[in-house]
Amino acid sequence: MATDAVPAATPPAPTAPKFRRKRVHPVDQVPPVGKLVGLGAQHVVAFYAGAVLVPILIAGAIDLDGEALTMLITADLFTCGIASLLQAVGIWKIGVRLPLLQGITFATLAPVIKIANDHGGGRVGLQTVYGAVIAAGIFTFLIAPYFAKLIRFLPAVVTGTLITIIGICLIPIGAGDAVSDPATHQHDPANPRWVMYALGTVLLIVLMQRFFRGFMATISILLGLAVGTFVAWILGDANFDKVGDAGWVGVTPPFAFGAPRFDIVAIVSLIVVLLVVIVESTGSVFATGEIVGKRIKKDDIAATVRADGLATVIGGSFNSFPYTAFSENVGLVRLTGVKSRWVVACAGVIMILLGLLPKMAKVVESIPAPVLGGAALIMFATVAIVGIQTLTTVDFTDHRNLIISATSLAVALYVEHSQSSAPTTMIDKDGATVEVPALPGINQAMPNIFLEIPFSTGITMGALTAILLNLLFFHVGKRGPAVAGGGSITLDEVNAMTAEQFRVTFGNVVQDVGWVLDRAYDQRPFSDVHDLRSAFQEAMLTGTDDEQLELIRSFPNLGAEDEETGELVAIDHKGLSHLEETEHRNVVELATAYREHFGFPLVICARETERYDRVLRHGWSRMDNAELSEKSFALIEIAKIANYRFDDLVADANPFTSARFGRGAQLPDIRN
Repeated sequence: MATDAVPAATPPAPTAPKFRRKRVHPVDQVPPVGKLVGLGAQHVVAFYAGAVLVPILIAGAIDLDGEALTMLITADLFTCGIASLLQAVGIWKIGVRLPLLQGITFATLAPVIKIANDHGGGRVGLQTVYGAVIAAGIFTFLIAPYFAKLIRFLPAVVTGTLITIIGICLIPIGAGDAVSDPATHQHDPANPRWVMYALGTVLLIVLMQRFFRGFMATISILLGLAVGTFVAWILGDANFDKVGDAGWVGVTPPFAFGAPRFDIVAIVSLIVVLLVVIVESTGSVFATGEIVGKRIKKDDIAATVRADGLATVIGGSFNSFPYTAFSENVGLVRLTGVKSRWVVACAGVIMILLGLLPKMAKVVESIPAPVLGGAALIMFATVAIVGIQTLTTVDFTDHRNLIISATSLAVALYVEHSQSSAPTTMIDKDGATVEVPALPGINQAMPNIFLEIPFSTGITMGALTAILLNLLFFHVGKRGPAVAGGGSITLDEVNAMTAEQFRVTFGNVVQDVGWVLDRAYDQRPFSDVHDLRSAFQEAMLTGTDDEQLELIRSFPNLGAEDEETGELVAIDHKGLSHLEETEHRNVVELATAYREHFGFPLVICARETERYDRVLRHGWSRMDNAELSEKSFALIEIAKIANYRFDDLVADANPFTSARFGRGAQLPDIRN
């Protein structure tokens, strides 16, 4: 007997995928032309004094004539611009493509002066210097991929300490400018005019940061310098006479002092310097990555070092010296919040023009030292704050990290304080002018140039100390013990809490899920911290199916994105910050597929799976699990997350390390 056929269900028409604008990282965004030029000019003005200081000091030490000094300064600006473009814009695998402005490193001062004077001094000595600069630059370029492999020896405790040291060691330079005579550059701390210029500039910048909005706030440094210079000009402490004497156009040709000469000892000494410099550059890259929100990888470090090497080769060819990232401009990026690398690229173009237009360069050079020093104080201190911010991610309850950071900082400040001093003019108690002669520094006590180099600056010695101590404590021999630590809440305080106080205090541990908090609270009083921790674990694992599903769903979806920025917003997933666009999309696709398949969010304890590739591999491997098994996996991950949050909150949360620290018991090191 025939039966009526049941028509097949018509499949729903596929919905068109929702259009989504491609996420553009702030580093790659291009501001409007007007803002771009203004922000670029601000970088140049903040950078200028430090940029020209090295050639000025070298010229004085090797008895170079005035015409040659002018050539050095214009060549310096020109090649600074090229070096900055290489680093910010990049070509091929050269340049980190971050807002890093490049300038001549101060670490080259001692070896360059020695090389020049040992080979005739003046213009003749520079020929051997430039031969060594070119050779050392080629060496730096070639070792870039090998140096990048050492990134695992530069954890947050090393980079954070190094960034902090850079900022702290540079602050005295700004302070020195702040009390320097604008005409003679001699220190005169007792002169109230210089103090008022410096503090007035600081006050202007602070007030503009407080009351200005938008673009005006981002150029507060530039405006502060402009207003400070104008006031100094009105009072007769700034003049622009040199602007009229300078030519409109001036080009310093390559090898202006003659063909380079190659001396093996000179080359080796500069190679040693550049090995130290690239460690400092790495610190600046990590600082900038932290500021702009971009994860720094091995390839980024290799690209940075290649750009430094190529820029140094160009510098040696165009009558300049080795290059590195300027920390004052790293501080400027943090202070203004402008993360675009194209702003630094614009600054590079401006510097190239300044190198070709001496008259324009003299305008910038006319900014009084106290005004520039006031702005520098803020920018250098900002760099130190970035380092401190990085150090907040370090576990200082582990005494090894404490020793690494504290010792490196102490050594850096000792070396920096023990540097040679220039002749200084001071005012004695009777008001008379007193000339204080130059004093030798700790580096001059070293028996040869190779030991003198690391002791030349506190930054260099601090960097080396941090790296070597990290190797000693974490990579050589058996790992040492960790000491106890944790949050600030004590067991007695917990036992005295009301139910509401308990919910407020521990809500974040379990995403404010009420039934977990109430069941944990009901187990009071707690005899020890382990008992308190167990109360949360038992509460989570003994819930009903519906309650446990509620707990899982209370956690944010791993792929949830901020509607405005498009960034991942899931908490406790710091390992997934600073992702590239492709990596970001892969995580979102994984989380979306997982939620559609199981009906609840993908939860992963990122503190134990910090690498992006591991998170992705772990997540996709769980897609084949049965729903019941996957709920169990999710609960285990939630228990791990809760444990870490518990450790962050409760004092002496780890009973093993507490016992070891408190009683000196010889317990085994149980950490992976």
